[in-house]
Amino acid sequence: MIPSEIVDYYHQSNEATRLTSGVGVFELARTQEIILRYLPRPPATILDVGGGPGIYSRWLAGLGYEAHLIDAAPLHIQQAKEAVLRQPESPIASMAVGDARQLAWPDASVDAVLLLGPLYHLTERADRLLALQEAHRVLSPGGVLFAAAISRFASALDGLLGGFLQDARFMEIVQEDLQTGQHRNPFPEKDYFTTAYFHRPEDLQAEVTEAGFRLEKLLAVEGAAWLLQDLAEQWEDSIRRERILRVLRWLEEEPAILGASAHILAMARK
Repeated sequence: MIPSEIVDYYHQSNEATRLTSGVGVFELARTQEIILRYLPRPPATILDVGGGPGIYSRWLAGLGYEAHLIDAAPLHIQQAKEAVLRQPESPIASMAVGDARQLAWPDASVDAVLLLGPLYHLTERADRLLALQEAHRVLSPGGVLFAAAISRFASALDGLLGGFLQDARFMEIVQEDLQTGQHRNPFPEKDYFTTAYFHRPEDLQAEVTEAGFRLEKLLAVEGAAWLLQDLAEQWEDSIRRERILRVLRWLEEEPAILGASAHILAMARK
């Protein structure tokens, strides 16, 4: 079971539209770009674990993949089913409520696993390792894992960007994040996120390898570009957008940049 405050958060915030507006559009584009570099050709079988309302699953299904969605929140699965009705020509192969730590899939049965949400909502290291080990179990030999984490420094940088540091309560949250990585928000402001664990890059690397994977890439998804005050405006300009993306590709594996990115993506193989 996921903590009730996480369930409440996703009922109050619309995860179904988060990646289609604001900085979310940027996060989505970069994550898709990275995933496409390393996925096997369609119709490979992809397991999207903790995939929310199925934005990535629907995208992959549209590209010809056999995409299967699992999420712990029944609301997200219902939203995914409703969205699939608008995409009848390329439906998600299956959608089910499930737990990343105990997948109802046979050993060596999928070609790729997306873990783009579970690792930061599993706040105990033992639980994160269980999720990674389950992904390893269901992957075929040579199969690829994409595992996302939120940077340890994300709330501090977001506070600087958004002016949240003027709130003494947010300062308390940031201090705890930096000290322990354990993000807690006992306040009603949903902009302050919900219960989560924020990784240092080396933490993510250690967990992925301890679960038995061969880590190939540790990549900054947004790099420092998410801190641009006029990112939305620049993103609308095709020339400026391509230049931002080009610089991010140059810097995405630079260790000095990884922690500045809101999200870090591990690409590993079984």
